[in-house]
Amino acid sequence: MPRFLLRKTGYGLLVLFGVVVLVFFLFNVLPGDPARLTLGQRADISSLENVRKELHLDQPVGMQFLLYVNDLSPLGVHTIKEAEENLHYITLTHISKEKIIVLKTPYLRRSYQGKKQVWEILTGALPGTLLLAVAAMLFATVMGVALGVLSAVKQNTWMDTSAVFASVVGISAPSFFAGIVLAYLFGFVWSDYTGLHMTGSLYDIDPFKGRVLNLRNLVLPAITLGIRPLAIIVQLTRSAMLDVLHQDYIRTAYAKGLSKQRVIWGHALRNALNPVITAITGWFAELLAGAFFVEYIFGWKGIGKVTVDALDKFDFPVVMGAILFTAGIFVLVNILADLLYSLVDPRIKIF
Repeated sequence: MPRFLLRKTGYGLLVLFGVVVLVFFLFNVLPGDPARLTLGQRADISSLENVRKELHLDQPVGMQFLLYVNDLSPLGVHTIKEAEENLHYITLTHISKEKIIVLKTPYLRRSYQGKKQVWEILTGALPGTLLLAVAAMLFATVMGVALGVLSAVKQNTWMDTSAVFASVVGISAPSFFAGIVLAYLFGFVWSDYTGLHMTGSLYDIDPFKGRVLNLRNLVLPAITLGIRPLAIIVQLTRSAMLDVLHQDYIRTAYAKGLSKQRVIWGHALRNALNPVITAITGWFAELLAGAFFVEYIFGWKGIGKVTVDALDKFDFPVVMGAILFTAGIFVLVNILADLLYSLVDPRIKIF
């Protein structure tokens, strides 16, 4: 187990380093003066030079990259002043009167617009995105597995045909298109009957009660985000179940007198879940990363909406931080998926 986790962590760190390289040099060539974006268009030359020095823009590109990696690394070298102002850290040792080696949380730098730390912005938006992704994945998993099993058991009937047709439509429909249609129909045209709204976050602001929890605002974005993984899960579950239902041990289970429900849900489904788990874990990570347009359409406060707003304002540190944050989530979810394989199917040994 420790060897497996160490190996997977090493692979994950290599992936993250590749993302860091790509993100840094991609945003380094984009137009726009970070100092000007930070101070505004009316800033004087002296102030702009001070900000460029603070952001290390006066250094060669190679040195800027090394400083950026130093900021992201859990183990880094920083001045005492910089550590006290920007980092959550533990001092390991002093290397001079001004510089120390610290163990810290990754420093994603500060927003150009609000001067707030990017890490605080993203962690503040993460609960909204996480809740939306969990709700969407729960909807997709429950409905997808149920429809997939039903389609396999009722093969070549109208139920099977309907489920397959619906899954093809779900795969074909882009999330932003489905979101616009659902928002218009259920949040506007039929709003009086559904009680749902086109936009809204988890909490509404009431002038008398303050922040009020409103779970109704979660319904439409969760369904919109869950449509595509639902379609994939239906097809994977159906295909895996059709393969498993023709195995010898299923016929043996029937011969022993076990009920059909017990054979299907207790024996066949468990052995058909491996490809479904792959889809669930992969799609969960993708939902965390791909909720950008859905969050923006429904006005749902999460990492996606924060990132789109930052792109609109050329707030590159927030966008870069969001990309790295999402890449880290992908790595963690993939490690979790490998662990789940061995728990669901004892035949698979990964460590």
